Amino acid sequence: MSSVGSKSELLNVLGEVKARVQDKLGIVDFPMPQFILIGKQSVGKSRLIEALAGETFNFISGTLGSRRPTVLEFRHSASSVQSRWHVRNPTTNQWEEHPIAQVMKLVGQRHEELGESVSAQPIYVRIESAGCVDMQIVDLPGFRDFALDTGKQALADQIEELDMSFMRDPRNVMLCVEQAGDAATMAALAKCRNVDPKFERTILIRNKLDKYYRDLTPDNVNKWVDGFGDLPENLRRFALTLPHWKEGEAPPKPFRQITDDCNAEDVSQLQQRGLSGKYMQTIGFKNFVSYMEKKIEHMFGEAITPVLASLKELKENAESEEKGLSQELQDTDPNRILSTTRDCGVSFAMALTHVMEGVLDLKPVSNLEDELKEFHNYHQALGSNHFSTLPSEDFSGLADYIDFLRSEMALATFDVEVNGGAQFRRLMSEVEIFLRFSEIAVETKKKDVIQARGVSMSTLTWRDVVVKLLSNEAHLPLQRRVRYVGERIRWFFENQKEAVLEFMDKLEGTPSANMYSPLYPKHAKLIKQNEIIRSLVFSTYDMACQRQLNQFVDLFDNMLTSTFSNPWVFLKGATTGVSGESEDLSDAVLPSFEDTKERIPVEIESRCATEGILSKWLGDIPTESSMIDDAVDKVQMLVLRTYSFIRSQVCDQVELFSESFFKLPMMRRLEEDMALIELSEEDTRTFEARRDRLDDEIKNAQANLVEIDACISRIQSFQLKSLRGP
Repeated sequence: MSSVGSKSELLNVLGEVKARVQDKLGIVDFPMPQFILIGKQSVGKSRLIEALAGETFNFISGTLGSRRPTVLEFRHSASSVQSRWHVRNPTTNQWEEHPIAQVMKLVGQRHEELGESVSAQPIYVRIESAGCVDMQIVDLPGFRDFALDTGKQALADQIEELDMSFMRDPRNVMLCVEQAGDAATMAALAKCRNVDPKFERTILIRNKLDKYYRDLTPDNVNKWVDGFGDLPENLRRFALTLPHWKEGEAPPKPFRQITDDCNAEDVSQLQQRGLSGKYMQTIGFKNFVSYMEKKIEHMFGEAITPVLASLKELKENAESEEKGLSQELQDTDPNRILSTTRDCGVSFAMALTHVMEGVLDLKPVSNLEDELKEFHNYHQALGSNHFSTLPSEDFSGLADYIDFLRSEMALATFDVEVNGGAQFRRLMSEVEIFLRFSEIAVETKKKDVIQARGVSMSTLTWRDVVVKLLSNEAHLPLQRRVRYVGERIRWFFENQKEAVLEFMDKLEGTPSANMYSPLYPKHAKLIKQNEIIRSLVFSTYDMACQRQLNQFVDLFDNMLTSTFSNPWVFLKGATTGVSGESEDLSDAVLPSFEDTKERIPVEIESRCATEGILSKWLGDIPTESSMIDDAVDKVQMLVLRTYSFIRSQVCDQVELFSESFFKLPMMRRLEEDMALIELSEEDTRTFEARRDRLDDEIKNAQANLVEIDACISRIQSFQLKSLRGP
């Protein structure tokens, strides 16, 4: 086999880079192509590997066979008199040279240590010899068709899943080994078809061709090689005979000579049977090797550019990480840590304002259905029962309420995924609808009316009776729904933390960065990287949300208490405009003094409209004992109507109350809360421990940069050498 120096060096370069990236940096997803060898047990996979290595060997894997991948790196060395074998030490990731017998033992031990299980962690073996082909192959455990018991079946299933995980990777080219029989019964090839329907990365190797010499005639040889129509035209395939001899006997000739003889016999036999010239290049081991050498050179040559691009991207990320860790180490200096934490918190509080004003392309976002489900699941897990979770008992469950909001109320933003201010505005629409379902839960009975009227030193009026009944029967249902509003707002704010943090972090390097504080990206990185700062900022934020919830509920409860103690004052209608006013604004002018004097008495009179209606209803209630049934009906009607007026007023103003009692105080006081963060002794100790870990992380990041720079330098040196030529 001829030496291909540049190709051998190319494989060495990319193999070294892959080892550094995957093993030292721990990065698995890297654009490096490779060949994987698949097939059932005993189809000749091991003999194919021996033919590529140019000598016989036997990886001892016990009675259970191989249970992990073996990465075989073949390197052609024309000057080598004797083959050299190396195994990569899994602890140091360094290649160690061993005698072939020791290599076989080490490989066997790595398989046997797994017992009846499998592992995706490969064994790395390198062979350098004059008989090798420049190639790298991942030998996968063979598929098992038969299992004696459930334990063996479980092992077979694990092996199949391991193999399929490699086969699904689009970077892997599959070398599928089958016996040269009926193409329609090739089980391993069928598995390849499942993951590679167009056979764009599948190469079929039909072994044991010599068993079918006698079946081939000039009439059928071309059809047989073509699979009698069962093999797709675009599937690259080879038919060959690998070295073999009687079991238990020594090879009759040197292994490489047997390989050459088998190749020559395959070619001769099919030429004698008149095989077409276009198929002859698919016959024999040498044609297979020739194709593989060209395929390898093409694949790995194409890989150079994306590998280099990935390395440069890795370098940028590593430099950014190292810079961030160094900055965190500086900012967590014991003399500065408290001020740093407070500064991060103040930036977070300021950024909340921007998020509430509306920022595009922030995550996470949610539609109203997901938002309500998450809210209900959260409180269901907590076992909350201090507020109503559904607006009415008439709803069978949350799904029914969600369907009502989507279908009947047709909220315009129901299915829109938003966050920040847009989500808060949608929340206000939902809680207003929720509040409007509030009803008095019990029917007013004759006994309740008589009991509420009682006697007094002064005269008790029906007005006093209505107030008592409202306070007893109507206050609690509305109060429980108001608490739902408060809990929804608190939950909304607590779920804006990640959106605020993303807003701060994504500003770096964008045109919008100049519009906001330059400290936002720096503080965002500190909050993300430092768990203590993150915990302190987020816990302070959550405490502020809880404080505002408590104030919101207290203020709203006080308002409801005063409302139900004297609903007649609360229900004075809002001032309305003078009747007959034109809606056309084109001729609008400032009113004259006379117009103002005429407007005022009309407005005062209109404010009393609701109270006048209620007073008329109160006057219609009979006071005679004989008409108590009629009085009960009228009192019940008046209680319901008065409650509907109160409910309408509260619902009309729920957004105002939410803004005044929750949102504005929360956002105005949050910066002050963050500026008052204090560190406990435990926090201080945790910071010190974090600084110790930071030293190690910085050293690790710097070591990663050294590895990445070495990989980039290695590839660029190879490119320059290739351009200069030999």
